[in-house]
Amino acid sequence: MSGRRRLDWLGLTPEPERELPAAVAALRASARTERDELTAVERRRVERLVLHGSRHGWLRYLAEVTELVTTAAAGGVRADRAAALHAAEVVLDHHRMLIGLPGPGYDRTAQDRTALERAVLHLRTDPRTGNRR
Repeated sequence: MSGRRRLDWLGLTPEPERELPAAVAALRASARTERDELTAVERRRVERLVLHGSRHGWLRYLAEVTELVTTAAAGGVRADRAAALHAAEVVLDHHRMLIGLPGPGYDRTAQDRTALERAVLHLRTDPRTGNRR
């Protein structure tokens, strides 16, 4: 390949860049006002990654989101379960679509896909009753 940057990773789906900032902010925030500020920070971060980042940087960001989700699903922090479920589903869909792109992305995210699948099952279970939603 020439010196051009590979941009195929940008065409998968717009959902992560559109929907993750608010969900990630909800997972990071401890108060509603903090959530609004963090949403703006996350939006800028995602915008920077999309406009100036690389596939490697994007996958690193999604691995960070996966860590937030799995921590929330494990009950390690007092987290917004709906935001964690939404983020998990968005990242999981993204990672599943990587199979259609050249390169190691799909194989590289195998452990994250497994962790996200477990987190989704856990987050879809009502913690009070044990019933799946």
